[in-house]
Amino acid sequence: MARRRSPAPPSPASALPRADARRNRELVLQAARSAFEEAGLAVPLGEIARRAGVGTGTVYRHFSSKEALFRATVVDRVRLFTDTARELAHAGDPGAVFFRYLAAVVRLSVRNKGLCDALEGRFEPSPGVEEDFRDALTVLLERAQQASAVRKDVTIGDVMALLMGCLSMEQRRDPGVAPGRMTALLCDSLRPGRHVTKLPRNPAVRRNETGCALCGGPLPPARTGRPARYCGGACRQKAHRERARARTGG
Repeated sequence: MARRRSPAPPSPASALPRADARRNRELVLQAARSAFEEAGLAVPLGEIARRAGVGTGTVYRHFSSKEALFRATVVDRVRLFTDTARELAHAGDPGAVFFRYLAAVVRLSVRNKGLCDALEGRFEPSPGVEEDFRDALTVLLERAQQASAVRKDVTIGDVMALLMGCLSMEQRRDPGVAPGRMTALLCDSLRPGRHVTKLPRNPAVRRNETGCALCGGPLPPARTGRPARYCGGACRQKAHRERARARTGG
């Protein structure tokens, strides 16, 4: 009976193409990170190939489309944001944590057009990645609201829209404007206080679920007559004092 021969180990010549392929893939990824950071999804695939010093066919051999290459370059950063938010979910001082986290996301994303595109949802970097980020941020928002550090009529949809707007404003700020100034204004718009604009009511919210006219907190159900405007005596008295000051100009 003939003895079976074990397969011969790969020769250095056969290993060379695999090493070249790995090197080319890394060159493509490095070029793509730089190109997407500068231009986002608008960058042509041919420009990425040119920067990598390879042909367009080489890019397609490693990534089936520009979208697949985009996923590979930004998904890790978005996941890092999500993991950081999850780690902060039980940190002390929820209000300060929430605002520092928002400022960090803006600071780390503002110079990366590709990352901005991913956060804005112009392209889903990977199934569930944007949704996971939103869910993790929701936890930080709700904890800050429970600590009365963020106004209670703000939703996660509001925060996401403001976050994207802040990225755009930081990108377009005048050269003489200090970095982070727009972010500071964003954070102040989320803080509770007496002199804030009352938000238009969400049409999806039923009339009997309106929040307190002063703090935005939940209202007690009205047994009879008109629905309550304030969540309790403290807010009612505070609103009365503010109206009195407004009438006297004090």
